[in-house]
Amino acid sequence: MKRRTLLTSVGGAAAVAGAGLLGWRFATGTAGDYDAYASGLRAPLGAKPELAELIRYATLAANGHNTQPWRFQVLGDRIDILPDPARATPIVDPDDHHLFVSLGCAAENLRIAAAASGRPGAVEANIDGSVTYRFEAAVPQVDPLLQAIPLRQSTRSVYDGRAVAADELEALQHAAAVPGVRIVLLTGRMQIDRLRDLVVAGNDLQMNDAAFMAELREWLRFSPRRAMATGDGLYSAATGNPVLPEALGRRAFDSFVTAAAENDRYARQIDSSAGLAVFLAERADRPHWVAVGQACQRFALTATRFGLKQAFVNQPVEVKGLRAELATLVGEPGLRPDLLMRFGRGPSLPFSPRRPVSVVLI
Repeated sequence: MKRRTLLTSVGGAAAVAGAGLLGWRFATGTAGDYDAYASGLRAPLGAKPELAELIRYATLAANGHNTQPWRFQVLGDRIDILPDPARATPIVDPDDHHLFVSLGCAAENLRIAAAASGRPGAVEANIDGSVTYRFEAAVPQVDPLLQAIPLRQSTRSVYDGRAVAADELEALQHAAAVPGVRIVLLTGRMQIDRLRDLVVAGNDLQMNDAAFMAELREWLRFSPRRAMATGDGLYSAATGNPVLPEALGRRAFDSFVTAAAENDRYARQIDSSAGLAVFLAERADRPHWVAVGQACQRFALTATRFGLKQAFVNQPVEVKGLRAELATLVGEPGLRPDLLMRFGRGPSLPFSPRRPVSVVLI
């Protein structure tokens, strides 16, 4: 091949590759754009934050499928957190249990941030599951958990398997001590293995349920562009998976995400964890589910302070037929398990997206 022909061919290939790369970036967005977006969502509170800033901190709370099923309303010296039924997940959460737990998580973030801004108050869970935060003007009360709010994330990756120190376990247990809620921490290998098998059994049932898979697919976000546009859902990079154009990501999900592969992934993740935390409400009603959310959020924020990662493995909670066995395994027969969370030390992943305050504020 002549030199000129070779250079022309290489140049043409480079142009095609460049066009492909540009097309890929246009379809997905860039990691840099997403990082800037996430950093803005998680910017520290200012010295004198407005109520909208406190609500921004509230929205950084843990929630099921990252649906963010909440709306906020400011009425004088109170902030109401209301359920958003349009963001319910009726297949995985038919009685809205996870929805009201999510409201409790947001309420705890709000309480901590508001107190630090000089607006201390109390969280009231109402019979209908809505939450009221009443506050008054006072000297700021800075909780050590405040700085953990923008750093907390559900880290769905393999951890390093190192044990958690006894004093840290005690602090985690103490942080989650909310009236009406029981928490059981499991760190023994035999106990973890038994719960791992229960998680895998639940995952297998869910992955073979067409309705569950269809609902899950609706909340998947494969590209930074889509995650930023919706501000919600399960973003691929935040779960340790590669980003893809949305159409390609959906095809890959349908073709390659199998029950066997997911069962193996969950087993490896639990095997790498230092322990499991099980949260159980003393009564199965909406105010108690809100309280579970508060306990869970305090646990997660405390873990974040210690450099611990955490992630939900809620399959035995979500599959009704496995709840009784889970409760018995943790020594709480007769109670309904509400949340199952693994914890340990591991890598940081990109943060999940969040909707702007202007969208969630009534």
